[in-house]
Order: sequence, then C-alpha cells, then structure tokens
Amino acid sequence: MNKVKWYGDNGELVSCHEKIKVMEQNIQEITELMQYLLEDGVLMGISETQIKLVLQKIVSQLKNPYTKNNKE
Repeated sequence: MNKVKWYGDNGELVSCHEKIKVMEQNIQEITELMQYLLEDGVLMGISETQIKLVLQKIVSQLKNPYTKNNKE
C-alpha cells in the first residue's frame, strides 16, 4: 500500500512522525490479518466476494468513541 497522508478533522495535514509511524504500523497489522482471513476463508470454500463484503461491513460499523455525539 502506498503511504497515506493523514489529515485531521480540520483538514490540516498530520505531520508528527510518531503519529504517522503508529498509523502505518496499525495499517500493516490489520492488512496482514485481513489477508490471512481471506486466505483461510477461500481455502475453506467461502466466497472471496462474501469475505470482502463482511470486512467492508465491519469497517462501516466502526464507532468513534471520542465523538461528542456518540450515544453509546
């Protein structure tokens, strides 16, 4: 994956090298885990398309615990 430029809610570029490093490490870890999940599922005969749809659904349901409007 190409390096991502991270932006705050205010539109400003995040320039802190430590923050960027943490984000890159987290992205790498989750990418590897999702790849393993896809490979295992396909080997078990599960549809690749369904696996990807489930992963997309999981991402779309993530909640930000730090928002003021979070009701949970």
